[in-house]
Amino acid sequence: MDHSFLSAFILLLLVLDPLGSLPIFVSIMREVPKERRARVAGREVGIAAIALLAFMFFGDVFLQVMHLSERSLEVAGGVILLIIAIKMIFGAAGESAYGLEPGKEPFIFPLAVPLLAGPSAMATVLLLASRQPDRIWDWIGALCAAMWVSGLTLLMADRIRRLLGDSVISAIEKLMGLVLTAIAVEMVLAGLKRYFVGGL
Repeated sequence: MDHSFLSAFILLLLVLDPLGSLPIFVSIMREVPKERRARVAGREVGIAAIALLAFMFFGDVFLQVMHLSERSLEVAGGVILLIIAIKMIFGAAGESAYGLEPGKEPFIFPLAVPLLAGPSAMATVLLLASRQPDRIWDWIGALCAAMWVSGLTLLMADRIRRLLGDSVISAIEKLMGLVLTAIAVEMVLAGLKRYFVGGL
């Protein structure tokens, strides 16, 4: 299926899922001083954009060098999402659910990678670039636009948190964990189907 700039933008926005990442962002950033949150959010979005651009240009070469297939990337992405989803659903209050020390500022993990530039996003940009390489500038533009929307959403996280309250944010986090569980299982099943059956 060929994509246009608009369809690629919508696809990338759905894969990046900034609203789904919002409860995780708020949870992780609680220990970060308020005056640094905007800078940290901008930095993490920038790192994610650079990672996805690098994978757009060099992902195919990396997979070939490592003798990996897109199917294995899809299954790995599903497993990672499943682990994150389980922690979202069952993580206790005050627990460092994402491997961060209390009070430590996140750097690259887990906001930039894997929440924004996760395996599913990497697979998406790789497929766009490999199937229609002549429209690479359209895909770069679509990715930059999707990252801008994601960054704007994350920058407003604290304001949204004040508007909704901690209890609602916590409920959204657990709900998104449930949705992420279903998406993760679907990714694993799709990867296994493509491996054993050869379907697309």
